[in-house]
Amino acid sequence: MKRTIAIIAACAVVLASAGVAEAAAAPTPVTLVAASRTVTAERYVDGDDVYLSFNLGLHVIAGKDPLVILARRTGYDKPIVAHRSVVKKGKRTWVKLPAGTVKDFTGLKDFTTITIADAKGKTVATYRTGFCGNSDQSARTRPTAPATNPYPLGCGGENPFTLGAVWGVQAGWNAAITDQPRSAATLKNVKAGKYTATATVNPAYRKMFGIPAKSATAKVALNVVDVKPDADKSLAGGHEAHGQVSDRLPEFRAAASRPTVLKAAPKAGPKPDLRSLPAWGISLSQEGGKWYVNFGATVWNAGTSPLVVDGFRRTGTDLMDAYQYFFDAHGKQVGSRPAGTMEWDDREGHKHWHFTDFAQYTLLKSDKKLAVRSGKEAFCLANTDAVDYTIAGAKWRPENTSLETSCGANTVVAVREVLDIGNGDTYTQDRPGQSFDITNLPNGTYYIQVKANPSNRLGELTTGNNTALRRIVLGGTPKKRTLTVPAVHGIKG
Repeated sequence: MKRTIAIIAACAVVLASAGVAEAAAAPTPVTLVAASRTVTAERYVDGDDVYLSFNLGLHVIAGKDPLVILARRTGYDKPIVAHRSVVKKGKRTWVKLPAGTVKDFTGLKDFTTITIADAKGKTVATYRTGFCGNSDQSARTRPTAPATNPYPLGCGGENPFTLGAVWGVQAGWNAAITDQPRSAATLKNVKAGKYTATATVNPAYRKMFGIPAKSATAKVALNVVDVKPDADKSLAGGHEAHGQVSDRLPEFRAAASRPTVLKAAPKAGPKPDLRSLPAWGISLSQEGGKWYVNFGATVWNAGTSPLVVDGFRRTGTDLMDAYQYFFDAHGKQVGSRPAGTMEWDDREGHKHWHFTDFAQYTLLKSDKKLAVRSGKEAFCLANTDAVDYTIAGAKWRPENTSLETSCGANTVVAVREVLDIGNGDTYTQDRPGQSFDITNLPNGTYYIQVKANPSNRLGELTTGNNTALRRIVLGGTPKKRTLTVPAVHGIKG
């Protein structure tokens, strides 16, 4: 509870510094606008499959104060509680939102209703969409708006074990609203032709945020055209780590050379706190006559300092010596310690530098003794998941969020890998090594163990929360194995 109060207080400081005096009358707290009067939607038909691709260009613009919401749960079995920032007579307070306003960590539930009507005014589709406000496409919409936007770039919520989120629209800045329905079938009656799309902020939110009716609706003329699918085009993409973050981001540059004299890590002061989430996205697969349990795993930093590890290449080799660096409350470097090694991983799906002492995955028997160890032994650190952005010091806009910005190419002499406060590093079940070979294991209960800092080479606030267990049950026959994954505090992910 103390940490929640601390982040609310810290957020209030950010909001206060972000506010500016408006020369004209105070703008509406929230306004819904359409960027264009007319947009074109492409309709693809492939057999029984129909897909409508469009961007209505609808945006929310915040008024003289940012629109900010903090959402958090105190445990996996606890409901998500959300608060919004309110300013009255110059005083900022946090108001609890009604229960049910936030269902998950993807944003506000049913924020808008979108209706599509044909040329005769007949409604052919209507649906509700959520809203979070975080966007990497946001920009200021009036000259007097603040110069920067402190809020996260994405909504988050993909990780089932997320604990807290921050959603915000900077004062005078825009954020696109979600305009796609949850199911493509919702748009099945939208054929080629001319339509009008109308988006309206739903009544509960109009009352909640003080939005006048005239500012809560936007209309767009929608022209739908049929387009033939192009079989030669592929929308699939992949990670390639040919870049090096230190080439573009000065704050992430590794030290120029290996330290010759180390100032020992301080006993007190800010430090990371690595915590493991339960394994998730667990599935069963068969390949080459063998059976595998595939899983995703997340280790996150709940500490008071980012985890910063620099690697220094041993000349002419594919190995680096790794050092962890420590910083005081003002960001000044105050110490370091050896932290193992980094190695170049040349396998497809990797092609980057892996830190070898970050985490370990183990399948345990029902008595918690070793059954199988995962082939995954080294990791590229990246801020892939916003696990809890409501804790004090959380980095809302981390730069190294993917393999392309985190772990370097084979042409570098040094590399820095960072895990920021509030962020997690997830390896999904489709990555090489994210599996256990269970072909010869008997049926029964097992535990997937995710353990951070397994050799205790990294300095942390505590190592008492480094391990998480997730129970699974193997069954079936050698030719057809089965897998059951019990929920964790109601979470089935």
